[in-house]
Amino acid sequence: MNVGTAHSEVNPNTRVMNSRGMWLSYILGIGLLHIILLSIPFATVPVVWTLTNLIHNLCMYLLLHTVKGTPFETPDQGKARLLTHWEQMDYGVQFTASRKFLTITPIVLYHVRSSCVWLVDGRVMLLPLEERRF
Repeated sequence: MNVGTAHSEVNPNTRVMNSRGMWLSYILGIGLLHIILLSIPFATVPVVWTLTNLIHNLCMYLLLHTVKGTPFETPDQGKARLLTHWEQMDYGVQFTASRKFLTITPIVLYHVRSSCVWLVDGRVMLLPLEERRF
């Protein structure tokens, strides 16, 4: 008997991104990282957006694509031991909602970083490309 390890999934990594409130927590975590980076003295807003993007992408690469296995004891006889978290997610099914969310998030961060680079009267302005002055 495994006391304290009971869960309904054979491998809990398969459904973690579909958990209730996980997407909101993920977005709030990115926002918290950005706010923490904004508190660094002498860091401009474009630099902070760049750092937010870089730290997010580096962490997601390490956590999703390089770390193999699962932190849980799974009864799958070692099948999850050889798979990364991205491969385990949603039982390996491609193009699910959580995979699309994790694919689109860095793209949105990149576009926000590319758009929010100019301060006008102390406010961040979203300026189209043709209105920017280099």
